[in-house]
This record gives sequence, C-alpha cells and structure tokens, in this order.
Amino acid sequence: MLRHTGSCHCGTVRFCIDAEIVELTTCDCSLCMKKNALMAKVHESALTILSGEEALSLYQWNTRRAKHYFCSRCGIYTFHRKRAAPDHYGVNIFCLDDFDPSTIPTRATEGIGMTVVDPMARAEWPGPREEADRL
Repeated sequence: MLRHTGSCHCGTVRFCIDAEIVELTTCDCSLCMKKNALMAKVHESALTILSGEEALSLYQWNTRRAKHYFCSRCGIYTFHRKRAAPDHYGVNIFCLDDFDPSTIPTRATEGIGMTVVDPMARAEWPGPREEADRL
C-alpha cells in the first residue's frame, strides 16, 4: 500500500492516506463546482490526521450528512466525509505532497441531481426539492 502525505496551504493541517489512488473524481454539485474539487476516494481507515485537527473547520449543508473540512487559518479544503459513502473520504488531491494527478484517470460524478432537502435551500442549489423531515 502506498502512503501519501499532504497538508493545507499554511501547513497547519497535515494528514496522510494509506491507499493506492487509482481514480480521481470531479463532482458537479453546487459546492464542488465552487471549490473546483478534484478528489480521491479513500476508506475512513486510510486517512490519518497527523497534526492540526483542532484547526479544521466543518462545513455542512443540505442533509448535513457530508462533512466538509477546511483549514480555519488558510481556508483550504482538505477532505470531506462523503454523503453517498459516509465511511469514505474525498481527499483534495492538490493537498498531497509531490502527487502527479496527470497519471491517474479522472471520472466525472453526478452530484447536481442529488435531492435537496433543506427548507432553507438557496435557489442556486440544483437538484430535486423535497421537504425535510422535521421531528
């Protein structure tokens, strides 16, 4: 298994992934489009935060199932827990040290059609609307 180390821009958040990266993905959901994400999917057991966990900020929207992590100091998106596969992370491959993405195939994934369940959803968020269950 290969080890890849990475960090945010300022170096406060450092992490490693112990996984072979065989595919990269893009996503056309409203958040990924704005952050221009190119990601590698890894199982949660493959991601280790080496330092700076206390500096991570969490952003959640819509169903709040996905958890998007950013460095609170420099603002760089490092990784997120996936909505469709909550036992996996999408890792920002541009945060990886000495990683050449041109050697890995990239697949576009469809996020634009995921159901929007937040009653406070912005009109710009694409996807079919559904009333959120409020208990």
